[in-house]
Amino acid sequence: MASFQHVAMLIGGLGLFMLAVGIISDGLRLLAGRALRNILGKWTDTPIRGLMSGVAITGLVQSSSAVTVATIGFVNSGLMTLKQSLGVVFGANVGTTMTGWLVALIGFKFKIELFALPMIGLGMFLHLFAYGKRLAHLGWALVGFGLFFVGIDVLRTAFEALSVGIDFHQLSAEGTGGAFAFVGIGFLMTLLTQSSSAAIAIILTATAGQIVALNDAALMVIGANLGTTSTAVMAVIGATANAKRVAAAHVLFNLLTAVVAVLILPLLLWLTGRLSGLLNFADTPEVVLALFHTLFNLLGVALVYPLMSRLAAFLNQRFVSHYEVASRPRFIDKNVAVSPSIAVVALHKELLRLSDLLHGLLRGALQPDKKSPVDLVDNYKVIEHLSSQTAEFITRLEKQELTSDLAARIETLILAQQYCVTSAEYALNVSAEIDDIVPELHPNPLSDLQHYLRSMRDILNAVASPEDRDDDEAEFLNKIADSKEAYEKMKSMCLRYAMSSMISIQTSMALMELIKTVRQMSEQYIKARAQLHKITTYLEI
Repeated sequence: MASFQHVAMLIGGLGLFMLAVGIISDGLRLLAGRALRNILGKWTDTPIRGLMSGVAITGLVQSSSAVTVATIGFVNSGLMTLKQSLGVVFGANVGTTMTGWLVALIGFKFKIELFALPMIGLGMFLHLFAYGKRLAHLGWALVGFGLFFVGIDVLRTAFEALSVGIDFHQLSAEGTGGAFAFVGIGFLMTLLTQSSSAAIAIILTATAGQIVALNDAALMVIGANLGTTSTAVMAVIGATANAKRVAAAHVLFNLLTAVVAVLILPLLLWLTGRLSGLLNFADTPEVVLALFHTLFNLLGVALVYPLMSRLAAFLNQRFVSHYEVASRPRFIDKNVAVSPSIAVVALHKELLRLSDLLHGLLRGALQPDKKSPVDLVDNYKVIEHLSSQTAEFITRLEKQELTSDLAARIETLILAQQYCVTSAEYALNVSAEIDDIVPELHPNPLSDLQHYLRSMRDILNAVASPEDRDDDEAEFLNKIADSKEAYEKMKSMCLRYAMSSMISIQTSMALMELIKTVRQMSEQYIKARAQLHKITTYLEI
């Protein structure tokens, strides 16, 4: 019965630890807000700065996954190159060792109730009474840190009880088979918990209680680090090509580091022992193991840093589909959505791309002689699929905790997306109506219609010019006025042709319906570009 109780404590302690890590990550990520975006966007212009940023930010937010996901978002949004992202991802692997140091240096050295419980109380007070303010996010992070140490204390107690009467050293690694068995155990622990921090905490706790020998624990740490690749692989299922490239870099980094570390494990342990002696904690196995974890990840950085340019070039040539490339999002996916400030940038770029594709569709609809109906339908399907992807992304984004500023930006982007969809739907109708009515027109009405269509194309071309113009909102309103003026002129001509019997009443009605649809299609596109221009102006501030 006692053993069942201690197993339950072990499971509960692990659950508390994992919950704490998630709360810490969420609290600090929300507290950082746009600062995280600015740091990653500006401090990664060189590989070495990218590495340092990855180490520092991961150490602060206590989640390499959060930093990796944010990095993927920057690559997708075009704010960071793949090569820059590699430095951040590799640095994040080093930064995540901070969790091990917290466990080893604090989790086993102090009475948890003296500071963890007050930390939880203070954090909840801030979170509840400063709701909606940045201080509330700090409070939530404090709650996470308090639960973090409580979870460690519960794990330690459970391991001490379970170790009584059991000689775990009989499982000690002997030969190649034994070594890979312990690597496999560490990998499985991360796979099951989906958190390398949780796996490392368990290993450190077992080491502190002398349940697992240091050599075996080192192999388990290698396996736990390798297990993070499973999280990366699952995170990019159905994601964009850039997300897959960053995840592949993460997998290659951890795989290479694990293989080399296993091969030179005696050398690594010797170096760890020497440094431990110099730092006067050779008699504290959990701290020695935390040092090994750090050295192990630094080894990985030393191995891949000289190959970073070649690795980026190699990955840029992978994960490229030759079919329906245009219909797949380039800047947004489920990983980007976890950080609203990054998501707004990515969504804006995706909708700009959607509007460019839409512009091509509109031009084709207004020039039916230069575009086959099949091409127009295919282009429409690309836009339809991409717009549905952006709608799903927006839905996921709206479920998160948003500031009023970000909520307003997202509402603007929702309008842009809806305008694009409506304009694309009108475009198919325009193409079909032009095909139906052109054979019914005499030369003069046909010439006037072609002039009207050219006028609308010119307006659309002017609106679709690069986003770095000095246009303000009035310019877009002027384009809408121009389209209305062209429509009114063509409408008057249609009435005159009908009154002079140059065209039949039925043809006149069809022609009136066509020019009205052209105007609606164009105005929806202009409104979409106007909304996107608002966000461009906001992001440039």
